[in-house]
Amino acid sequence: MTVPEALPREADVVVVGAGTSGCALAARLAEAGRSVLLLEAGPGELLPESRDATTMRAAVPGSPAAVEVPAELTATVTRTVVRGRGVGGSSAVNGCYFIRATPADCDGWRVPEWSWAAVLPAYRRLEADREFGGSPLHGSGGPVPVTRPAPGYEPAGAFAAAAAALGVPAEPDKNGAAVPGCGPLPANAVDGVRVSAATAYLRGQAGLTVRGGVRVSRVLVEDGRAVGVATDAGEVRAAEVVLSAGAVGSPELLLRSGIGPADPLRALGLPVVADLPGVGQGLSDHPMVSVPWRPVPGFPAPPGLALEQVLHAAPDGAPVEVLPWFRSFGALLPPWRSTPEDDGVLALGVSLLQADSRGRLSLTSAEAGSPLRLSYGYLASAADRAGMRAGVRFAAELLRTPPLAALAGPGGGLPPGDGLTTTVLADDAALDGWIGRHVGTAVHLCGGARMGPDADPGAVVDGRLRVRGVAGLRIADTSVLPRVPSRGTAATAVMVGERAAEL
Repeated sequence: MTVPEALPREADVVVVGAGTSGCALAARLAEAGRSVLLLEAGPGELLPESRDATTMRAAVPGSPAAVEVPAELTATVTRTVVRGRGVGGSSAVNGCYFIRATPADCDGWRVPEWSWAAVLPAYRRLEADREFGGSPLHGSGGPVPVTRPAPGYEPAGAFAAAAAALGVPAEPDKNGAAVPGCGPLPANAVDGVRVSAATAYLRGQAGLTVRGGVRVSRVLVEDGRAVGVATDAGEVRAAEVVLSAGAVGSPELLLRSGIGPADPLRALGLPVVADLPGVGQGLSDHPMVSVPWRPVPGFPAPPGLALEQVLHAAPDGAPVEVLPWFRSFGALLPPWRSTPEDDGVLALGVSLLQADSRGRLSLTSAEAGSPLRLSYGYLASAADRAGMRAGVRFAAELLRTPPLAALAGPGGGLPPGDGLTTTVLADDAALDGWIGRHVGTAVHLCGGARMGPDADPGAVVDGRLRVRGVAGLRIADTSVLPRVPSRGTAATAVMVGERAAEL
C-alpha cells in the first residue's frame, strides 16, 4: 500500500496499531472527544476474504493481512507464527472464537484495575450477545455481535455427547463464568460473516483519522516524556502515545525506542531512554497440538463456522481446551494447507491452558526492520509435558466414545501415517516424542510488557497502562497481561481496548 502523503502531523493521541485492541481504544477515545490518529503498518482497509467466517483465507502466509514471525517453540522446533496485520489485526483473520478470560484469570493478574469486577463492565459494553444479552453478565447493545450456532449439526451433537460420556458437564454459556465444560462456541460472526474489531468499531467517528501503510519506527521521547512517533512518512507529534501494536509489535517498538533492559540495549548501540528489565520477558501462550482423525465417508460439512463446540476440562489435573475442527485445514487455509494428505482429515486441537513455560522477545540488531528473536520455551517443564500428554490422551479417548466412534473410521479415525498409534499413546516417552514433533502454538501471546505494582521490578506498565519512566506513553494490547488467560485472547483483546479508553 502507498504511504499517504497527507499524514496529519499532530493529534491529541496517536495510537500505534489498528489491531483488535487498537480499534476499540481509538474509537472510544474519539467518541469521548479526543483527536485520535490511528496508525497501521498493514492495509488500511479490510480485505474481502476477511469477511468469510467459514475460512481463514486471509491468514495464509503471503496474505497482505498476515505477517509471518519465525519463532523458537522449543529447543529443537522452529516454526513460523502467523499474526494478523492490517486494520482489525488478528480479529480479521482468525477462527471467530470469542470467549472471555475467566474471573479467576482476571483476579489472578493481581492488578486492582483489572480484576473481574473491574473489567466485567467493559466485557458487557463491547458485546451484543444474541442469546444472553441484557443479563447481569452480558451486554446487548455493544459493537461486537456474539452468536452461538443453532443446534442440529450432527457432529457437533456427537462431540457434546462424547464429552458428557466422559463426565464433562454441559456449559451452555462459555462467557458466563460457570463451571468449565462443553458448550457451543461464542463467535464474533453473523450469518457466516466475520465481524472484526475494525468492522465493529471504525465507523467514521469525528476526530478519528485512520492511516494504513504507515510503519512506526520508534517513539519520540524528550525530557522523559513521549511527544510523538517517528514513521516512514515523517514525525507525528501528540500529547499522548499509545502502543497497540500487538504482543510482538509493542515490545519491539519499546526496545527500538530505547525502552527495555539497559545492558542488551547498550550492547546493540541503542541509547537507553528507560531501563525496564521486563520488556520482552515473561511471554506466555498456549502450547497446542492437533490430534488428526479421518471421519467416515459422507461426513456432513458444517452449515456455518468450522468450530461449533469447545470443551474445557482438566484430565489428570491439567486444564486443557479441546477444539473440534469440523472442516479440514486444507479447506480452512487454502491454498497453504491444501494437500492430498489434508483431504478429509479433521483435527481435535488440544491446548494446555496454564503452562509453566515462559518466553522472551529480543532484538538481534539496532537496524530498523532487523529480525527479532522470539522464543516460547514450550515443553521445558515436566509438568507441561505431562499436561500435554493428558490432553492428547483425553482427545483420543473422546474419539473412542460411541458418539464420536460412529463418525470416525477404523482405529478411532486416527490416520495410520501420522504416528499417533495406540502403542505411542500408552508410552510416556513415545508420546512426548510425538508431541515434540507436532507442537504448535495457539497464537495467544501475552506478557511482553506486563502490568504490575510499583514493587514488581519486571512490571513495564502500571494498572492504568502507563509505561514506567516515560510520561505520556501507554500500552494497550495483550502484551500487558501478566499471564495468558485460560481461554483464547480475542475477546480479551477487545476488552483491553475498551478498558484502556476508560483509564
